[in-house]
Amino acid sequence: MSALSPDIAAKIRASFARQGLMASFGATLARMEAGRVDIAADVAPAFSQQQGFAHAGMVFALGDSAAGYAALSVMPLEAEVLTVEMKINLMAPAAGRLLAEGRVLKAGRRLVIVAADVWSEGGDGARKQVAALQGTMIPVAA
Repeated sequence: MSALSPDIAAKIRASFARQGLMASFGATLARMEAGRVDIAADVAPAFSQQQGFAHAGMVFALGDSAAGYAALSVMPLEAEVLTVEMKINLMAPAAGRLLAEGRVLKAGRRLVIVAADVWSEGGDGARKQVAALQGTMIPVAA
């Protein structure tokens, strides 16, 4: 992947700052490149399910947002992005710090096919994949 233009990087940062859900998670943009955006967040008790793991809704939201921003990174500056559809495979319980790695699989003229892997990072630094997402994004007028 390649570096983002300063204008696209600023647009992604501003858009991310307006996302109330990401702010609620305490999520941060961990990496931004053309076609790739990573988002990280710690699993707080407020976002856990009854067994103490991250709720699947948190895992999905992080993966969907990372994939969406990856798509936005390859769209024209004037475009915004919406999810058309997104599939998730939950592979393991998630706890600790989550890292969603979003990437563009194929940027077409009208649709952008995306994927995201969500990883759980424990206090010992060990990582395990907890989810895989694949979906479709569409540009919309800003």
